[in-house]
Amino acid sequence: MDERDFELLLVLNKTRNITHAADLLYVSQSSLSKRIAAIETELATKILIRSRKGVHFTPEGEEVVKYATLVSARLQEMRQRIDFSKNIISGFLRAGISLNFTLFRLSPIINEYHKRFPEVGMHITTEHSAELHKRLLEGTLDVAIIRGEFPWNGERILIERENICVIWNQELKDTPLQDLTYIGRKTDLVFESQLGKWLRENQLEPKNANVYVDNITTCVDMVKAGNGWSVVPEIALDHFTGDVVPLKFANGEPFVRSTYLMFSADILKLPQVFEFIELVKHFNKMEV
Repeated sequence: MDERDFELLLVLNKTRNITHAADLLYVSQSSLSKRIAAIETELATKILIRSRKGVHFTPEGEEVVKYATLVSARLQEMRQRIDFSKNIISGFLRAGISLNFTLFRLSPIINEYHKRFPEVGMHITTEHSAELHKRLLEGTLDVAIIRGEFPWNGERILIERENICVIWNQELKDTPLQDLTYIGRKTDLVFESQLGKWLRENQLEPKNANVYVDNITTCVDMVKAGNGWSVVPEIALDHFTGDVVPLKFANGEPFVRSTYLMFSADILKLPQVFEFIELVKHFNKMEV
């Protein structure tokens, strides 16, 4: 077996499908099948079972995948160390970025990072913060930019804290909010809970004739067009021209949303991750 076989096994383990694996590896299905047969011959054991629903690894196959994963990781670490010794930052960066941060903050950071470190391969996962937190705990991300309060035993750097605001079109400013259509949006459960608390405190719980959309940009655009009112974080309001009022809870506490850079201390040993973290800190609006 060689390194290409390790890659083949890892892709098969991810896809569990011969057709998808062949596409990702840029080989024909027949070539892939022949290589699998060669591996089984070399190891003198059956590692795969095919079915109509895909492929399944035998217990022996699972052991082979486990060692292929370990060897591939060691080989990557070896290359990174060699490249670093040459003052070339390379390797691979696995970053998870919250949806709103991706929409309104990420582009200049990624552009600058790629300009400085063109040898680094990047896999950027954009998701709701709860899903990113789960992946960070699972160890499938090197670093994550997460909005909201989530438990984490590793490093956590506050990079932004913004007000949550009620917004509406200026032409509707004399109309009570309870008489306007509330425009809601898909968001995470933590924010939904805080929002629900504020709405209840202000007797503004949405009733029947309300609109819900998939993303924050559509929500803001609908408010801008005079279709109703909404509650959104400041991160989405750089170009909003209507009325904006930062919110407070009944106890006087401001309704805010914090954004954190989260990672484990050990991951800083990887230069490509360390440089990404430093760049995010440089670009953020707060002093850290």
